[in-house]
Parts: sequence; C-alpha cells; structure tokens
Amino acid sequence: MSTLFALKEKLATVGAELEKVSAELMDKAANAAVPIEEVQELKDKKANLDTRFNLIKEQHDKVEAEQRAQLQKSKITTAPTDEAKLIAAKAEFIRAKAEKREMSPEAQRVLADATPLRALPGGAPSHGDKLLPTTQDKELIHEPFVKNPLRGRIGMTAIKGLELPKIDFELDDDDFITDAETAKEIQLEGDKVVFGRNKFKVKVRISDTVLHGTDVDLVSYVENALRSGLAAKERKEAFKEGTSLSLKSFYEKKSGNYLVKAVEGEDLYSAITNALADLHEDFRENAAVCMRYADWVGLIKELSNQAVPLYGKQPEEVIGAPVFFCDAAYVTDNDDKIGTPIIGDFRYFHINYDPDTIYDSDKDINSGDYIWALTAWFDMKFKLYSAFRLAEVVAAVE
Repeated sequence: MSTLFALKEKLATVGAELEKVSAELMDKAANAAVPIEEVQELKDKKANLDTRFNLIKEQHDKVEAEQRAQLQKSKITTAPTDEAKLIAAKAEFIRAKAEKREMSPEAQRVLADATPLRALPGGAPSHGDKLLPTTQDKELIHEPFVKNPLRGRIGMTAIKGLELPKIDFELDDDDFITDAETAKEIQLEGDKVVFGRNKFKVKVRISDTVLHGTDVDLVSYVENALRSGLAAKERKEAFKEGTSLSLKSFYEKKSGNYLVKAVEGEDLYSAITNALADLHEDFRENAAVCMRYADWVGLIKELSNQAVPLYGKQPEEVIGAPVFFCDAAYVTDNDDKIGTPIIGDFRYFHINYDPDTIYDSDKDINSGDYIWALTAWFDMKFKLYSAFRLAEVVAAVE
C-alpha cells in the first residue's frame, strides 16, 4: 500500500500537470487559429489527467482518514487522565460523524463509560448523547455565545416520560395548603405535571481548520455552540408571548389574560413590590425578580431622583428580593417593548429534556464548512403558576 507521503507527491505532480493542461486548453480553445484537432487532443489529455487525479485522491483520502483514526486512537489510549481521554473520544466522535466513518472501539468505550456528571445520560447505541450539553459549569476555551439566565434557578432534568408532583410534600391534614390560589390551581389541573416531547434542531457550522485542529478546541467549540443553541431555544420559548399547546411561557395568555397573575403598580418599583407582597409567603421566601437591565437602571434613576441614595446598593437591598437580568423580560404593545418583570420562586418552572438525541452531519459544498446538527426533544412547564407574578405598570388615573 502506498504511503501517505508518496500519495501526496503523486497527487501534487498530477495536479500540477492537470492545471497546466487546463490552462493551455483554455488558451487554445479561445484562439481560432489553432486547429480543432489540437484542441480535442488537449481535451482528451485533460480528461485522462482528471481520471488519474481523482483515483489518486480517493486513495489519498482513504489512507489519510485511516492514519488520522489511528492517531486519534493513540491519543485516547495514551491520554494521561480520564478527562483527556473523554475529550479525545468526543473529538473522534465529531470527526467520525463529519467524515462519515466509524468510531474506534476505544472511543465508543470511553463515551459509554462517561459518568452522568459529565454529560446528560442517554441510551443511544452510538453514545453520541454523551455530548448533550449539561447545566454544569466547565472550564472551556470558548465561552457560550448565548446564555439562558434562568438556568441554575429553574428545575432541569433529562428523564424520559417525566411526571412531577406540583408540591413536593404532603400532610395528613387536607388543609395544609394555605394559599387559596395554589389550592384552586391543584383542584382544577390536578396535582401532577406531565412532560411531553417537542422536537427541535440545533445546527453548528464547523470549519475544516477547526475540525482538524486540536481536540480541546474542537470539543470546546462544538459543545459550547450546542449549549448556546439550547440556551437560546429555552430562553426564546420561556419568554414567548401568545398561546402554546405544550411549551409554557411566562407571558402566555388564554382568552386575553396572562396565565401568570399580573399585579399592577403606578411605576415599576411599585409594581414589583406589589407583586412581591401579593405572593404567598411560601413562595415569597425564595422569590427572585427577573427583569431587563435597562428597566433596572431606569428604576434606580427614578428612585434616586427622589433623593434616595441607591447607586451601589444590591438589588435585594432596594426591593427586598434578589434580581437577575434578562433582556427578553418584556411584552410588546404596538411594536413597543414594555419591560414586564417576573417575580416568583423559579424552582416552580421546569425544563425536561428527553435523553434520546440524534446527531447528523453533512458538508456545505459552497462554504466547505461541516454542518453538525443535534435533534433533541424537550418540554417546559410550570409546576405551579401561583408561585409567580408579573409586574405591570399602569399609570394612575387623575
């Protein structure tokens, strides 16, 4: 079998001759003084060189892929730590999928043995689901391009056919639920939340240089791109306005009314504090406020104009609850974006991923990029709507 170096030399030699003949053919074809027989002779020569070049290239690509796979296998077997082995195995999985080839048994074994703490578990035979982004922080070269600020505050699971109780405990006394709204909600909708499957795709473009670069760069890039795609999808759906048959959002309406109770105030500060006060004490104790940073700056400016020295103070000192920011916390009215903070115990909003995931890969012939696609299924629901309030500003009627 020809060595890769020898094949590269042959490919370069035939390629140079092919380029020379192609240029000569174009010149003579454009010159009416050159006999057509001479042009045809060059055309036949070019066709012959094309065939030779393609045959050598096919063998070259095959040998190169085999050597690359052998090198990747060596990286896994000689990696000094389990973390290094996992990165090498993930890199091989990405490259094998993009290049339409099989993974080595070593890479499959490492991915199969990867602990659930490193990635969401699943049952796909290829163990590709081990690459599904997790909610856990990792030290990666590339930071996620998009983040979902709800993560870390809401419930997150990856359990097939998940059902959750709306309240995590119960007492023999039927009257232990003291919040009337919660009791009514459970009576109307039942005491369990059943999660379904909603399909979506995340696509990642991988350049040839990244695909064949270092394992750490490749895995970091792909995992963070996927993580960013999931975060963007979660954020988009969680703050979507309108009505949804399955995925639930904070600004969802039914018959023109928000499913989450809206509490009014004559300014943003009053609306937020009124909403906090309206929450039952069981939820108020762990309540937080999600709002746009621009709205927070406006609130501080307005209060400071009232001679209240608030700059530099923590949000909790100002309104009595922790604040986190998300630019998607608004509703639209005649194309105007109106900040509408969400107040509540965010543990009562839950996202569940189906552990079954599908990975596909193809190549964009125009750009030369590899397209890496993840197909996943998820659902998001409220465990209790009564754990939340929306803060609406309604100008006082004079």
